[in-house]
Amino acid sequence: MSKIVKLKKGFDMKLVGKAPLEIANLAASQTFAIKPTDFPGIQRPKVLVNEGDTVKAGTPILIDKAMDQVIYAAPVSGEIVEIKRGEKRKLLEIKILADQTITHENFGKIDLNQDRDALAAKLASTGVWPNIIQRPFGIVANPADSPKAIFISAFDTHPLAPDYGFTLQGQESFFQAGIDALAKLTKGKVHLNVDGAKPAAAVFSGVKNAQINQFSGPHPAGNVGVQIHHLDPINKGDLVWTVSPAGVVQIGKAVLQGIYDASKTIALTGSELTKAGYVKTFVGANVASFVKGNLNSGHVRVISGNVLTGEKINLDGHLGFYHNQITVIPEGDYEEFLGWIKPSTAKLSFHKALGMFSFLNKGEFKVDTNTHGEERPFVVSGVFEKVLPMDILPTYLFKAIVAEDFDEMEELGLYELVEEDVALCEFVDPSKNEIQGLVRHGIELLMYS
Repeated sequence: MSKIVKLKKGFDMKLVGKAPLEIANLAASQTFAIKPTDFPGIQRPKVLVNEGDTVKAGTPILIDKAMDQVIYAAPVSGEIVEIKRGEKRKLLEIKILADQTITHENFGKIDLNQDRDALAAKLASTGVWPNIIQRPFGIVANPADSPKAIFISAFDTHPLAPDYGFTLQGQESFFQAGIDALAKLTKGKVHLNVDGAKPAAAVFSGVKNAQINQFSGPHPAGNVGVQIHHLDPINKGDLVWTVSPAGVVQIGKAVLQGIYDASKTIALTGSELTKAGYVKTFVGANVASFVKGNLNSGHVRVISGNVLTGEKINLDGHLGFYHNQITVIPEGDYEEFLGWIKPSTAKLSFHKALGMFSFLNKGEFKVDTNTHGEERPFVVSGVFEKVLPMDILPTYLFKAIVAEDFDEMEELGLYELVEEDVALCEFVDPSKNEIQGLVRHGIELLMYS
């Protein structure tokens, strides 16, 4: 039975630079990269190609020796031009110079009438499987596991987030095929969670084989972790899977067309872009053609993803595997006289502190990367509970992770969290702690204990 959930806790960050619903006329990317660092939990990456090799979209280029049935495939056809390694030969990225016309490996259409294990093995061999994420731990799912349910968030409430109704328009048949495939992989339900504050987009409105739930409220209402908590919470021993809407479409294309199609429409956002908008590209795109020559200033931070959970990249860096937007904001490497004491309505803040009169500003804010203070002792302020709409005690959980108290971490709800769920806690934290990194540390302690 469908559910309607209205959340009150949270905080919407209204920023300058939202992408208008139009395709920007920008040059296409020439190079694309797969980065093992995009996949938390990957343990022993093994490269399957050499520099100079030619590949098609869908050609296996990487596996994890710890789960070698899952293929990480080339997003485009072309030549392997660089296998980049860091310290101790750590694999950083595999870079591909794309062909003018993309060609695909043909895996053959997938029969959804085959048994569950055969279907999982087939999907794992096509390159689409890394779109399926396991909770707890937020890692690529194991095809041999059977989750109690699968969750898809059909809307994003992060700052300047893309509109999935726009990016996935015309993909209705592929989305439905992806849902049908996912329904075969679980004995439980496939939950499709839509924005209850507005009519569902065409790509989601007529979906069958899934339970459609409505969520409304401030960010993080669009986070799939929050939605899982209110629909079917994760307890010790439970496994659930999550998939992004773009990932569902990729799975659907593998089913109906027998190919790995890594194309996607992403949002170009942020106050420092001369022209915001949407561009059609592929997973792992080099962002230089979208950013260079499209900036209001030269001193900027380019982020693959959003300002809360995204990754800092160079001007010629590559889009993350799971990211659907690029954000460009000013660098904040400066000191400010009087700081938060000076009255201002231009600073975005959750706190109604002296000098921070942002609650009087009903418009959009231009933000930079300045943290407005250094890291301080971890104090109990009660602010985390105001922005995390989950029935857990975040302050005590974070302290348990610091103390590496395994029993407390489990009892206080770490199994339900990944980094994006606590990003707002990091933003509002008066102690300036790196909460997302702390949660990943706790997850790894539990994973490898």
